[in-house]
Amino acid sequence: MSLRFPASSGDAGLFIEKEGSGLNMRLRPVKNAAERIAGHPEVITTIDRNETKRLDAVFTGGRPLHLEIGAGKGRFAHTLASRRPDIDCIAVEKYDYAIVKALDKVLSAPLENLHLVRMDAEKITDCLDPSSIAVIHLNFSDPWPKARHEKRRLTHPRFLKRFKTLLEPGGTVEFKTDNRVFFEYSLLTLQHAGFMFEDVCLDLHHEDEADRDNIMTEFEEKYGKDGPVYKIRVRYEGEKT
Repeated sequence: MSLRFPASSGDAGLFIEKEGSGLNMRLRPVKNAAERIAGHPEVITTIDRNETKRLDAVFTGGRPLHLEIGAGKGRFAHTLASRRPDIDCIAVEKYDYAIVKALDKVLSAPLENLHLVRMDAEKITDCLDPSSIAVIHLNFSDPWPKARHEKRRLTHPRFLKRFKTLLEPGGTVEFKTDNRVFFEYSLLTLQHAGFMFEDVCLDLHHEDEADRDNIMTEFEEKYGKDGPVYKIRVRYEGEKT
């Protein structure tokens, strides 16, 4: 495991607490978003709460499958898929007003290895085969700071259990946040869930050697300059027998 500290100082242990990802880049409702989404089933699948659809047949080339949960307006997933033609990518987002922006990106610059899904991540294990995902990406997920909302955090044990089901042996989870409390919480839950730490970065944008592979989300570009961006990469080798 590598542990990367901020390059700037001996103040690495001092952090200003802020809302972080709880800012939630609020988007205005997009006119006819649902209709536009429904009009392009070749690039976006809608799965409502009361239904289940399998996503296994979306890609048939046998390439490693990446899954982004909370794709927002789609910059990360679209950039990742365009940089990595050797992988397939499924980008999940539950809000119409966000994923319709991702749809616009795909329609403007089509990619055969990217598919969008409008659904709640609660149902993700109903839609994909066990041990089918190489990498799960969690980018600036809502930290749900109130204690009564803890179970909604994507690094809560109940979600990590789902991720362990989906990941292939040796599969990884990559997590980014600007929320210090959420970062520390995730370190603990990932450790307790049996994940192996490969990388922990305390200031992604200001380390000695910049992460050249980092793909900024819209949120990250807008708010990342306001404070440290934390990154965790963990590996899951499967249940011990």
